[in-house]
Amino acid sequence: MTQKIYYDSAYTREWHTTITGRVDKEDGIYVTLAETAFYPHGGGQPCDLGQIGGITVLDVNIEDGEVWHKLERAPEQTEVHCEIDWERRFDHMQQHTGQHLLSAITLKLTEAMTLSFHLGTEYDTIDVAAAELGTDQLTAIEQEVNRQIYRNARINISWVTTEEAAQLPLVKQPTVTEDIRIVEIEGVEYNACGGTHVSGTGEIGIIKLLKTEKVKGGTRIYFKCGTRALNEFTSTQNVLNSIMVKLKTSKDELLERIEKMELEQKQLQTELNAVKTTNDAYYAEELLAARQGLVIAQVFEDKSLKDMQSLATKLTADHEGLVLFASISEAKVVLAQNGQPPEWACGPFFKGNLGAYQGKGGGSEKMAQAGFASSEDALAFYEFTKDQLGHH
Repeated sequence: MTQKIYYDSAYTREWHTTITGRVDKEDGIYVTLAETAFYPHGGGQPCDLGQIGGITVLDVNIEDGEVWHKLERAPEQTEVHCEIDWERRFDHMQQHTGQHLLSAITLKLTEAMTLSFHLGTEYDTIDVAAAELGTDQLTAIEQEVNRQIYRNARINISWVTTEEAAQLPLVKQPTVTEDIRIVEIEGVEYNACGGTHVSGTGEIGIIKLLKTEKVKGGTRIYFKCGTRALNEFTSTQNVLNSIMVKLKTSKDELLERIEKMELEQKQLQTELNAVKTTNDAYYAEELLAARQGLVIAQVFEDKSLKDMQSLATKLTADHEGLVLFASISEAKVVLAQNGQPPEWACGPFFKGNLGAYQGKGGGSEKMAQAGFASSEDALAFYEFTKDQLGHH
């Protein structure tokens, strides 16, 4: 059985050992080692990566207590030098220890037990048994977890029996009955856990809460620790600085500037809508004057779907007949009628014929709209519909 170095020495980066087993599977080559510091998937924590004898480690799993390392290619020697991807390992140590601390403080301040933990590549989450956590509660949690980081409490690892575990104030009882591994954050909590952790809370660096969302009757907290949190702050600050430069304002005045821009945008939109309404009225008269029979058909170079629908609604509200529009730039087609003779079921017609032109859409009896993969398809469907209306 492999000696699991990661249990007792999370800071081991390199070591020499012997390959003790090999299995060739359909998805790759797997080996076992006499000693390994490669942490396998488990407990919400991803596996370590690195190299074994200069060969890239692609995955690490544990089966029946044996650790299997998936390699990029077959090893040529049995005596090998192993190296951990330390940046990845230390990141996982920061995130996992940060989760322990965050869960402990959340339980202490809100009585919300952590139900699950996920250590992702971009961010981490814990799901806690609280229907909702308010802004003040989240602020208090974040302040306290970071105070504990500044305190730099020691993190101790020990192995205990079932009887000894029963005497400890564990958050929850372990599922194993022997060789129980205890992670203690001095002055904070005792927890049964097999993951890798830093030796003191100070090495977590910082914990930053990102957001929350409701999930399965509880609350999911998104957060980042250590280097991830620093990178998040740097990225956010870069975006903020770019916005301030573009808007020629300071951080303190940024919200006020945005609110002013939103107000100006609303005023401009109101003015634009008024102009469009007036323009549509004139354009509607032109289309009515130029129509032949009861069908108004027009192709627009760059009119939006919304504007075509608005113009079609105006035309069918005041006059009998059918309206057919197409937009080349948007590859969209609109068909409308007001229910007066000659009646035409717009939605059902689209539904029955769009497939032949790679179109998607639909609508009601009085108006239908569709989008196409290309302007050519849109124009082809427009001509087909125009021809059908002519026959009708």
